[in-house]
Amino acid sequence: MSRTGDHASARPRGRARGPVDSARPAVDASESRSARKSRTRQALLDETLELVAERSFASLSLREVAKAAGIVPTAFYRHFASMDDLGVTLVEDAMRVLRRMLRDGRRDLAARAAVPTAANSLAILVRQVRTNEAQFRFLVREQHGGVSEIRRAIDTELRLFVKELAIDLSRIPEMARWKADHLELAAELIVTVMLQAVADLLDSRGPEDDAELIARTERKLVMIILGMNSWRTD
Repeated sequence: MSRTGDHASARPRGRARGPVDSARPAVDASESRSARKSRTRQALLDETLELVAERSFASLSLREVAKAAGIVPTAFYRHFASMDDLGVTLVEDAMRVLRRMLRDGRRDLAARAAVPTAANSLAILVRQVRTNEAQFRFLVREQHGGVSEIRRAIDTELRLFVKELAIDLSRIPEMARWKADHLELAAELIVTVMLQAVADLLDSRGPEDDAELIARTERKLVMIILGMNSWRTD
């Protein structure tokens, strides 16, 4: 069931908020309606990520998010059907970018060794996490959070990850005859290791920790790949 602004508002974190729109720059008269709508929609997404930096999404109210973005609560519905809709959009936006980048990293998988390709994908993942920490903290926290719609959205995106990776693995000559469910199982193992790496990176205390966990993750991936080479699908 979707949540509305009737939920109890928690105190916003971060900068102090003045009256709605009081601290917002004047709207450019030449800006089109669609551009203003797009800007406001992005503000709702950005402010939500800021608010959930150290809180659960379920603790937010529609009124709180609207105020943070500088709009009245009723204007929220011009952009999202509900708070759950906003949360699902955050999931889809974050995962779409990551899937595309990892897909590019695996583009030549059939022509290259699997281990270098896995290391390349891990490097892409690390860059994405460090560039978009707020989005990944949201994903990691809400994967097992209290909003069922968001949990399902994350699960759906991860299944897409697995299916895309399984298709790429099938292009490796040694795996061309693998059964589809075995390919997906191998892909799921790799994705699980990647997800653990994301959670560990977000808890890292600095570059030394990063280097150690990246090396450990690479070893895990190598072990999976070596096991795949010995797997018999008969």
